[in-house]
Amino acid sequence: MLQVTNLHARIGEKEILRGINLTIGDGETHAIMGPNGSGKSTLSAVLVGNPLYEVTEGEVTFNGKDLLSMKPEDRAREGLFLSFQYPVEIPGVSMTNFMRAAINAKREYQGLSPLNASEFLKLMREKRKVVELDSRLAHRSVNEGFSGGEKKRNEIFQMAMLEPKLAILDETDSGLDVDAMRVVADGVNKMHTPDTSTIVITHYERLLEMIRPQVVHVLYQGRIVKTAGPELAKEIEAKGYDWIKNEANG
Repeated sequence: MLQVTNLHARIGEKEILRGINLTIGDGETHAIMGPNGSGKSTLSAVLVGNPLYEVTEGEVTFNGKDLLSMKPEDRAREGLFLSFQYPVEIPGVSMTNFMRAAINAKREYQGLSPLNASEFLKLMREKRKVVELDSRLAHRSVNEGFSGGEKKRNEIFQMAMLEPKLAILDETDSGLDVDAMRVVADGVNKMHTPDTSTIVITHYERLLEMIRPQVVHVLYQGRIVKTAGPELAKEIEAKGYDWIKNEANG
């Protein structure tokens, strides 16, 4: 599904990604861990096309297509989804109108007819149940006045509505209590299929106890320096990152 080869990227004159190599197959869940400043959020931003970052070298293919040549909106229409670490508020734009516009734009891109009002509302009710989203939140402006946990839950609701092929969760567990984290993780797990994949970016092993990736990568100084199974997350939880830094620098 996703093939990243020797990816280098910078912001301004500062190089952040220094040769990322990553392969994710259909139906796989991968976790990316690493200390602050290692490039985790930069990687997610580059994949979805954030214009602040400049790719200076490397290739990325997504389902056989050149991802880096696509506009950000076309990457989303192709099935890429990013759950932000700090979801933004959009005052004056209702969740209903926002999601209907997003879904129908994706359907148009796929050559499908738009959902009518009744079809859309039926879909919205079904997906709200997946993440236990209060109906009152679904009818308010996007994230306006939401708590941190409500914003994250709302993003998983958006993910459920859009049904992406590859979802990138950028520190979705940041600021969440255990109950909110469980709801978010349950929503992600319920939406997983043999044809969809997930990248979970996190500092903590506790979220990975709920989402359970098959592969864990450690990103350090702009490179993936270690890849292993879920046991790697437990080792990091117990020992921190110093031993990996020592290996990478040794």
